[in-house]
Amino acid sequence: MKHKSILFTAASLSTVQEQYSSVQLFQQSMDQAIKEVDAQIANGIEVPIPKDLAGGYTHERHKLNYLTMQRAGKLYRVTGEEKYAVYVHDMLREYAEMFPTLDRHPSEKSYSRGKLFWQCLNDANWLVYASQAYDCIYDRLNADEKAFLETNLFRPYANFLSIETPQFFNRIHNHSTWANAGVGMIGLVMNDTVLVKRALYGLEEDGLDTAAKDNDGGSIKEEGQERAGFLAQMDLLFSPDGFYAEGPYYQRYAIYPFVVFAASLQNARPDLKIFEHRDGILSKAVYALLNLTDSNGEFYPINDAQKGMSYYSRELVSAVDIIYHFGDQNPELLSIAEKQGRVLLDVTGFSVAEAISQGKTQAFVPKSMELKDGADGSEGGLAILRMNHTGGDLNAVFKYTAQGMGHGHYDKLSYSLFENGEEVLQDYGVSRFVNIEQKNGGGYLKENKTFAKQTVAHNTVVVNQTTNYGADIDVANKRHSDRFFFDDSKKNIQIASAKDTGAYDGVRMQRTIALIADSSFAKPLLVDVFDIDSDEINTYDLPYYYFGQLLSANMVYETRATLAPMGDQFGYQHLWEVAKADKLPNQTKVTWMNNQQFYSWTASTDTSDEFLFGRIGANDPKFNLRADPMFMLRRKADHAVFASVLESHGSYSAVSELSEDAFSKVTGIDVIYQSDDYTAVQIRHEGGTLQLVLCRNDSAADQSHEITIESKKVSWTGAYDYQVM
Repeated sequence: MKHKSILFTAASLSTVQEQYSSVQLFQQSMDQAIKEVDAQIANGIEVPIPKDLAGGYTHERHKLNYLTMQRAGKLYRVTGEEKYAVYVHDMLREYAEMFPTLDRHPSEKSYSRGKLFWQCLNDANWLVYASQAYDCIYDRLNADEKAFLETNLFRPYANFLSIETPQFFNRIHNHSTWANAGVGMIGLVMNDTVLVKRALYGLEEDGLDTAAKDNDGGSIKEEGQERAGFLAQMDLLFSPDGFYAEGPYYQRYAIYPFVVFAASLQNARPDLKIFEHRDGILSKAVYALLNLTDSNGEFYPINDAQKGMSYYSRELVSAVDIIYHFGDQNPELLSIAEKQGRVLLDVTGFSVAEAISQGKTQAFVPKSMELKDGADGSEGGLAILRMNHTGGDLNAVFKYTAQGMGHGHYDKLSYSLFENGEEVLQDYGVSRFVNIEQKNGGGYLKENKTFAKQTVAHNTVVVNQTTNYGADIDVANKRHSDRFFFDDSKKNIQIASAKDTGAYDGVRMQRTIALIADSSFAKPLLVDVFDIDSDEINTYDLPYYYFGQLLSANMVYETRATLAPMGDQFGYQHLWEVAKADKLPNQTKVTWMNNQQFYSWTASTDTSDEFLFGRIGANDPKFNLRADPMFMLRRKADHAVFASVLESHGSYSAVSELSEDAFSKVTGIDVIYQSDDYTAVQIRHEGGTLQLVLCRNDSAADQSHEITIESKKVSWTGAYDYQVM
């Protein structure tokens, strides 16, 4: 069978070769690749015996090798310069001579030890990139050269990642996505239908135990799992809206093997119509990712997520180019590509660069949206609320998803807040320094399990100082929060509400987050109503993690002369108790400053409530955790409503040393109505009153409601009512 390139069709290659020099962004990307690849060619080929963990020399060398090979292969196809093909062939030959001599990596830290790397995940990365390099020089090689590489390297490599490591290959997980893509892509290059089928549908027999776990505590094989392989990953890892179970950080990582294998299949096996699969799920996934970013293009740090990762990453460069070319050629994607400043050196990148040069670009504008979770969309979701103001924008990210497998965090009904791309109330993210060898070889730190994953590390209620589900991942994977309602149709209010009855046995929780724009305020307000029911008296802790300098607090508190942890488990052992107030006014207010902005949090409280100021970092002898500040409202009750409003206001100039609007305009928030069916709050401010009534049981958009609040009838249709009083 004649080789069909997985990167270029004959017609597309001819077009790119003839016209690339006249398309500026493509030429810029070429020039940068030539500079980097030529430098590596000049340095010579080095294929060291593997020994290091992530961040170590051998790990980084093999990573640089596969990245360079891929670019060199593409440069050969576009420019025709022989030196790039020679470099790829010589590099692959070195690997083909070494691979048969290798046992598994000497480190035993991974549940699936690799050969070139400490874990098979990185070996699969190598194969995804190396298969592209091999594809680019395939037609240049003679039969003996191909036989040597395929017999000694590629087929053994593919079998190693699949047949020899089924616990890695046959999962429903981002690890297996990389494995499926690597095996499938090299199968396409070699015209090996057995490998391609294995990649698409998984191993028929894997012998996996449903009790087995990976290094993060995630299940290797879920009970009842009947499918594996690339198509199963597409069907089961994404919700119908394109939300990925593990969150945007890992969705960014996994999107590359998804889209590059799909592009390979589209070129070599167009009969599969892979980009039409499941109503265009890969396109939806890319658009979901682009919307899961703040104003700086950085992904919201949900679940295990290193902060700072953004759509400038090489994975998103690839995703934008591939989805533009094979998808709907949406001109809004071109604005993202312009910001990225580089394109792929193949027909997809050329299509994007050419369209930009033709002036087709339109701005991509992120929107308020709800992304449902679960393969069928029934396992909760994530709400993104966005409002612009004269100085920028506010984003509230409200999480009521399923667990997110081994990379999930125990933070049901948590939320975080961003202003102009800066965190106001943060999600801690992951306790890990990726590829920094001094920090556990670049792997996950133990504090990721003891703090970052725990409920108390997030802006959500903790019951009796224990973590959701008792921090039992098996229980967590079987439960999820439930969406109640979402409405982004009005200019003056963006609102979402969700419930959870499984995080704590016998505890029923509903949280509603709303951004409200009112002419009395320069910026939108964030209103937070957390309604909790239980048949027993519990201790409810509601922490908030902020950044910046505390300016004022209106309660009488006592600072601790000697710091002590807030507790001894479930993350509390990592929180220093800095100060405490054990008697609160009926309105509690805290104001702080960050990034020359003022923020005030006002809450309805009771004299029996407690308030704690804390800081992360207790029981952390290796300083693995950031020393970020937080405060916590504590209440003992069976039924409780935590009602608060967060106000962004004013500014400070360090040059003029003047502050503007440094004081909050909100004078209070009150719970003015409470029943089994409804909760109502009023926000009082210097210019008037805002009123929000929330349904607790009926979220139907067409259902009529009427209640009496302070002798006044309030009537409305739908799940909530908002009025300016």
